[in-house]
Amino acid sequence: MSEARIGISGWRYPRWRGSFYPAGLRQADELAYAADRMSSIELNGSFYSLQRPTSWVRWRDGTPDGFVFAVKGPRFVTHIKRLRDVDAPLANFFASGVLELGAKLGPLLWQLPPTLAFDADLLDAFLARLPRSRADAAALAAGHDERMEGRSSFPVGTDAPLRHAIEVRHASFESEAEAWAALLARHGAASVTADTAGKYPRLDRTTADFAYARLHGEEELYASGYDAASLDRWAGWVRAHLDAGRDAYVYFDNDIKVRAPFDAIALINRVPWPPALGTAPPD
Repeated sequence: MSEARIGISGWRYPRWRGSFYPAGLRQADELAYAADRMSSIELNGSFYSLQRPTSWVRWRDGTPDGFVFAVKGPRFVTHIKRLRDVDAPLANFFASGVLELGAKLGPLLWQLPPTLAFDADLLDAFLARLPRSRADAAALAAGHDERMEGRSSFPVGTDAPLRHAIEVRHASFESEAEAWAALLARHGAASVTADTAGKYPRLDRTTADFAYARLHGEEELYASGYDAASLDRWAGWVRAHLDAGRDAYVYFDNDIKVRAPFDAIALINRVPWPPALGTAPPD
């Protein structure tokens, strides 16, 4: 059965305290509080630096059964190396403890920088390097460099497929939309539908057996919220994918004015709650 996974992009924001998070809630309890109110969270710390295995274990154990994390791939791969010569960085990333999430590991998000134009050969080579299963990821992680000695963990556990979603930000992907969609489909990767208040391309293409949307703000990037009509439209987007047998992942990244968590809950109330959780979403 297809599932909708709806949540927020990150959860540790000081301005949310006393607004979304009740006054006095311990920072250590914020993840659990958010995870009780939505079915998934996009984990962003991994974009900025390699995390420790103990952190992945803590996040896994601090969320309910049936919860899923999407995990953002490191900017060292996407923004600094710009997808070139990334075998060692990819190995280090998967050795850092990502696989400790176990069944709670959802899609891996790769956000490309606004300055990276469409390059079919480069993108094809990068997509071919991405592991397709937990076993593939563990095998890749085994090739980590010396920097990960003593701080690596890559248990296979029960082998399962890995999903990858790619978010692009250079205008050339619009003019090459057909070629880009075909390339993604060949590798089974999802094209991220990104709502960025018109700043970056919005490519709404189905290229995998799941769909992935990032909602950064409808009118003002990272700030503006979504009104009832907009949320109804996104609910329709989710339902269309569910009806077609695809899982749908939606993450709100409009965090500046504390809209993201409330918009996520409002969208959850418009679409089916994942049956794996066995409960209705909180008000």
